[in-house]
Amino acid sequence: MTVLRFQAVLFDCDGVLVDSEPITARVLAAMLGELGWPITPDDALRIFVGKTVQDEAPLIQARTGFALTAEWQAEFRARRNQALEQDLQAIAGAPQAVQALHGLLGGRIAVASGADLAKIELQLRKVGVYDYFAGRFFSGQALPRNKPAPDVYLAAADALGVAPERCAVVEDTVTGATAGVAAGATVFGYSPGGPGHDSTRALLRAGVAQVFHDMRALPALLAQAA
Repeated sequence: MTVLRFQAVLFDCDGVLVDSEPITARVLAAMLGELGWPITPDDALRIFVGKTVQDEAPLIQARTGFALTAEWQAEFRARRNQALEQDLQAIAGAPQAVQALHGLLGGRIAVASGADLAKIELQLRKVGVYDYFAGRFFSGQALPRNKPAPDVYLAAADALGVAPERCAVVEDTVTGATAGVAAGATVFGYSPGGPGHDSTRALLRAGVAQVFHDMRALPALLAQAA
């Protein structure tokens, strides 16, 4: 019988459950180009990974002279969501890991993301894991502070009735890992290599307990941590 040291697992969404970052970067690069900032999708991925567009509003204004409006952000979300509906895929092995941990923990898993709630729900439905998280996904944008503050992880742990210290957090960026560490959770860093994910070295500097490279290994990794 598999025994886990943790009473709950809290997942980031983008880059952990879904391979969304390159899609979002493609849309963002196109829209920033329309504002006069010629930027490639790879550059957008590097600059904005782990952050929201609103986080980087001062940078966008400095490069384009355009102060982000509610209308522009609504158009960005609409174009982004259309692209996600068309092209989004799960991170390899993530649905299987979610299913396994949901069973091992009696459903005590949640998503704690810096993205908006509509995006989180769209993505969970698109890759077929929504039912494992129904009622248990949380957005840092709905709280006073988004990542790297710990608020969204504290909210998720509280909703599950589990102390943060008894939670494992799964993150792939320094921004998110910083939030999980600040919440008092044990953070596992997913770093498969390639664009859209922070490096093993960067995640370890942010305080993650362990870095892994294949999402299919996560259930066994958490069992080994017992």
